[in-house]
Amino acid sequence: MKKLQRREFSAALIGAGALSLGLPAAAQGNAPVEGTHYVRLSTPLPTAAPAGKVEVIEFFWYGCPHCNAFEPALEAWVKKLPPHVAFRRVPVAFRDEPFTAHQRIYYALEALGQVEVMHRKVFYAIHNDRARLDKPADIAAFMAKNGIDSAKFLDVYNSFGVQTKVNQARRLAEAYKIDGVPALGVDGRYYTSGTLAGTPERSLQVVEFLVERSRKAG
Repeated sequence: MKKLQRREFSAALIGAGALSLGLPAAAQGNAPVEGTHYVRLSTPLPTAAPAGKVEVIEFFWYGCPHCNAFEPALEAWVKKLPPHVAFRRVPVAFRDEPFTAHQRIYYALEALGQVEVMHRKVFYAIHNDRARLDKPADIAAFMAKNGIDSAKFLDVYNSFGVQTKVNQARRLAEAYKIDGVPALGVDGRYYTSGTLAGTPERSLQVVEFLVERSRKAG
């Protein structure tokens, strides 16, 4: 699919130990270059981060093999982020289905406090078990199999609150001009990806550089 081939990360897994987590990453090599390794948004966007924190967003889709491959390294990286970074995920939709169903899955899990337990399991079901998870009945059966009350899940999945989150996610992805996933947004000012940065590892280092730049800018 054309949209998923642009600005995408390599499908290769990154070992968590290979990441340089010291900020700024540029101290260990050449500084990332605007327009090459990352893009600055023409108009800064408001963020959801608390005062004094820099927001980092991963834009993803459960059906994207590159997002699936990137998740273990990203998860390890997030666990080591400093306290001044506020990380969140935003599921995107390039068309209605199956993207919208996958957005609803994520936000329903978030509302139920089950993202930490279920996020990787959703990826595994789609990419390893070849589950489609794009119809409510199939999604409900999957949730029940994993110990989540299927009726309660579907109530949340179909709720106004989840639909509101889906609408907000679409507007945010459009504002960032996201046309491929996974992509990383920083502080409502920048975004990068493995394609822009050169490698998945470098994209995380670019994010570290941009976090520090945003922090200093205030």
